[in-house]
Formats: sequence, C-alpha cells, structure tokens
Amino acid sequence: MHGFILALGLILPLGAQNVFVFNQGASQPKLKRALPVVLTASLSDTLLILLAVLGVSVLVFTVPVLKTAIFAVGIVFLLYMGWSIWKSDPANMNKQQAAMPIKKQVLFALSVSLLNPHAILDTIGVIGTSSLSYHGAEKAMFTAACIITSWLWFLGLAITGKAVGSLDHEGRLLRWVNKCSAMMIWGVTVYLVVQLIQAL
Repeated sequence: MHGFILALGLILPLGAQNVFVFNQGASQPKLKRALPVVLTASLSDTLLILLAVLGVSVLVFTVPVLKTAIFAVGIVFLLYMGWSIWKSDPANMNKQQAAMPIKKQVLFALSVSLLNPHAILDTIGVIGTSSLSYHGAEKAMFTAACIITSWLWFLGLAITGKAVGSLDHEGRLLRWVNKCSAMMIWGVTVYLVVQLIQAL
C-alpha cells in the first residue's frame, strides 16, 4: 500500500512524460499503436525505481557535481519540451501527422523519462529513501508495488488519451491540455532553476 500510494503521488502530476503518453494515445489510429510509448515509459520508470531501491540515491545526493549536472541538462531539456508542447496545435494537425512512428515514440519517450531531473530526483530521492525502511521480502513487495503502479498508470493514460482523441475530433481539448501542460513544465523548470541557484 505504501509503494502504491507513493508511486501514484509521484507519477500523478501532469508533466512531460504523462503529456507525451496521453498525446500519443489520443493521436494514434489504434490503441495498440501507442503501446511502444507505454512500454518505453513503463520500462524507464522501472529502471529508475530499481536504481533508487538499489542505492543509487546515495551516490546522487553525496556527489554534488552529479546532481548539478542532472539539473543543468534537465532544465535545458524541460525548456525545449515546454516550447514544443506549447507550439503544437492539434486543431491544425490531422491524426496521421500527430501520431509518431514507433522509433520516434521510443526515442522521445526515453528522453522525457530519463532526461527529466524532476522525475529522476523524485524517484531516486523519495522512493530510494522510503525503501530504506524495508528489508528482504518487504522491500521486494514495496518495489513491485511502485513498478506495477507505474505500468498501470501509463496504460490508463494511453487509454484515456485514446478516448479523448475519439471524442475531440477538432483537437480543441488537446490544444488546451497542451497549453496547460507546457505552463506546468515551465513552472517545474523555474522551480529547478531556483533549486540549482540555491545549491550553487
């Protein structure tokens, strides 16, 4: 239960990763065409969770240069992501243009999953720290709960995107979702810049 609630709390906020999975679910002609992005995002989260539980959090938080580098790369990436999402206009884009091919889905999903410092530090910091209170079978159950929650979330997000995409033929709702998401991503970027300045 702890793993489920913790993972859900971390994954719930609308960020670059969630927006991308949702948008691909909405724009792909069939749900199965969005499975590559679901699998990539889920596997990326699984990797981060396993690294967190295995103790990489200790390395990241004890080597200041590594943390600073993650923040710097992530800030640049989130600025780019926010701009890309802001200027995309589903209302003037047909589904074939919006739907990415498998290779591009996988590469983009990897980037929004593994180049997002907020996700990395949240996963490694929060899940990694929380896992320290468990040992043996309990730690395995905690880890499994976090991973299963992540997989179910991304699948549900793609299904929701597909449902919204089927109803929103003109792309009006998706356009507002994109604008709100871009502002949230920029908000996270400002927060990271403040944290980076304080760390320096």
